[in-house]
Amino acid sequence: MIDGLEKLKSMNVLTTINKSVFLFFFFFCFSMLYGQTGTIRGFVYEKETGEPVMFTNVVLKGTSFGAATDVNGYYAISKVTPGDYVLYVSSLGFETVSINVSVKSNEIINKKIILSAAAVNLDAVDISGEKQEYKIEVRTSVIKATPKEIKQVPTVGGEADIAQYLQVLPGVVFTGSQGGQLYIRGGSPIQNKVLLDGMVVYNPFHSIGLFSVFDTDIIKNADIYTGGFGAEYGGRISSIMDIKTKDGNKKRITGRVATNTFGSKAIIEGPIGKSSEDGSGTSFVFTAKNSYLEQSSKLFYNYIDTAGLPYNFADFYGKTSFNSNNGSKLNVFGFNFNDKVSYKSVSDLNWKSYGGGSNFVVIPGSSPVLIEGNFAYSKYDIQMTEKVGQTRNSAINGFNMGFNFTYFLGDNELKYGIETEGFMTDFYFRNAVNQLIQQKQNTTQLGAYMKYKYVKGKLIIEPSFRAQYYASLPEFSPEPRLAAKLNLSDRVRLKLSGGLYSQNFLSANSDRDVVSLFSGFLSGPDDLQRKFTDQQGNVYEVSSRLQKANHAIAGVEWDITKNLNLNVEVYNKNFTQLANLNRNKLYEDNADNSDKPDLIKKDFIIESGQAYGIDFALKYEYKKFYFWGTYSLAKVDRWDGTISYYPIFDRRHNANLMTSYVFGKGLDWEFNARWNYGSGFPFTPNQGFFQPVDFSSTGVNTNYATSNVPVTGSPGLQFGNYNSSRLSSFHRLDITLKRRFELSSHSTLETVLSITNAYDRQNIFYINRYTNQRVNQLPFMPSAGMSLTF
Repeated sequence: MIDGLEKLKSMNVLTTINKSVFLFFFFFCFSMLYGQTGTIRGFVYEKETGEPVMFTNVVLKGTSFGAATDVNGYYAISKVTPGDYVLYVSSLGFETVSINVSVKSNEIINKKIILSAAAVNLDAVDISGEKQEYKIEVRTSVIKATPKEIKQVPTVGGEADIAQYLQVLPGVVFTGSQGGQLYIRGGSPIQNKVLLDGMVVYNPFHSIGLFSVFDTDIIKNADIYTGGFGAEYGGRISSIMDIKTKDGNKKRITGRVATNTFGSKAIIEGPIGKSSEDGSGTSFVFTAKNSYLEQSSKLFYNYIDTAGLPYNFADFYGKTSFNSNNGSKLNVFGFNFNDKVSYKSVSDLNWKSYGGGSNFVVIPGSSPVLIEGNFAYSKYDIQMTEKVGQTRNSAINGFNMGFNFTYFLGDNELKYGIETEGFMTDFYFRNAVNQLIQQKQNTTQLGAYMKYKYVKGKLIIEPSFRAQYYASLPEFSPEPRLAAKLNLSDRVRLKLSGGLYSQNFLSANSDRDVVSLFSGFLSGPDDLQRKFTDQQGNVYEVSSRLQKANHAIAGVEWDITKNLNLNVEVYNKNFTQLANLNRNKLYEDNADNSDKPDLIKKDFIIESGQAYGIDFALKYEYKKFYFWGTYSLAKVDRWDGTISYYPIFDRRHNANLMTSYVFGKGLDWEFNARWNYGSGFPFTPNQGFFQPVDFSSTGVNTNYATSNVPVTGSPGLQFGNYNSSRLSSFHRLDITLKRRFELSSHSTLETVLSITNAYDRQNIFYINRYTNQRVNQLPFMPSAGMSLTF
């Protein structure tokens, strides 16, 4: 009881400290806000569609006052000295706009800006919003992806997909084209949080590994954090993928239909009711896509498998946007994703996911604050039946809700918010010795954060703090984080980030699974081992059921020339505590087996690990030519209390070379190519075979030394040291050629020819341990498609 009181006192002290820090920042900010200065704020929209224009410069000409628009097209220039100014807006592909403004003390001026497409397509510009953002944002371990960049990656099947774009990013390892998963800087898929318009998406990738559930045509922006992310994100210990979709055309009905040898898709968007010139009004967007690869492969790719490639999926997403004339808006959306696969000699798998929600942006008339919020509900069910008869079932459903408040204080910025998640998990699995592992649990997570960006000359510092509470455990996790950047010159910038991270989720599959199609979810484990032995031999009590990690990242950005940029980052992710499904469970955890070790009776085991490496990214862009080269040198290890091993995604060397070139008299042709090289993954070799003995007739009295009565079925298999060998290296070339035909001012026909694995490299997928049959990744696969935009 005394220990409980002490813990309660500690939590009260932490609560008092957090409140004090919050009040300090709160009053500090308002004392700055209400000085003798003014604020200019508003939104920048595209005239033709009414969509917001992201990452464009809005400056007061002839001064140092300025800002870049965010993903909503919002800008805020605060602490402006009273006077008359010219508001100057420039963005690549749009006409420059100049507006006269007069600023008074303590006045908030709202200026909505409409940009028209430029009459001449400029080949290059000296200043872009992205380059300006490099100097005013820390941007450690984050890639900001737009549809234009995603579409520059060679397309498998003719349609661009963010799943293929992610594979080009430094630090990202992809384990295979068939049933592969994405591992980001040593983190497993369960440790990556994926958000779609603020809603948690539990499985963003289809089983074939080449396609995501997201339609590239509706993506407005995607921020991919490979580590060191700020306190506004919580509940994951490795990475964040935050995807925002566009609102829909507010001017006219538009759309796109496409078909190819892999599948088809359609998108339609437009205004609801009368459109408005100032960006207000109501609009919608709806998209649908499906795969018929299981059927089409029997015709086009029967040399791979006479039964065809057994993958089918269908994805639907819809969104309605309500926009006011001051820029405030409400979005309502819903989705339905499903996947079906029957992989020969391995398993049958089905999963489905559906849900909906809303998010909003509010601009108060008399306060210089930006208020954002979201609420969403989603459900995910997956079932896999293995050919050996084992079945796994997993389901998760729940909600997430959050509110964010942002104050712009000149070059500085204060952001804080709250977030809550509630969900139910249900899992059922029997392992190879028929031991049941089952969990059904409801839980709630609460989070609050504060983040402050302070700019002093060439130095940018972003301290942040997140308070995360897991109600079902119950556990409180204080998580301080820090990011900083030093602009050594206009061309060279140093940066760093790091912090503490935690999560309650763990995967319903093991990191030791060689081929993992199953992506189930569990919350904090109930039946967890009580003691853990570290690599130094120290034994300690397991006091937490959370998974935890510490990140430390440092890097340099170097603009070698105006068109050539190099980014280098070194990182370390220290996974101080991981929880894994115990596939070696032999006994039920009950009183009769109290003398048995935890490692053979608990449902879950504790592990720890490290992931460290260095990433290089070289980018060159000039006129219509684009090149991006990445190289990652990394090492990932795990310790399970008994042995140290390399997990199956430990790829030491990973390189990508990607290029895009637009050519032709009317710039109607586009060529894309990507070459990927990866060193071999770890695997556990066979040590030998043996004939199992049947104990069913005479039980323990069977003389196993002389018995010749075999057990029917496969022979017994003796494994070698865990993951002590390496598969052969992987490399593949993908190319795409596109041709556009302008049918009218609003109508374009595009044809696409793509080749996956252009030189037919036989990359290994796995080897059947009993027959020694080798199964390869996708071979030479040409595809063709066409699309019509109207």
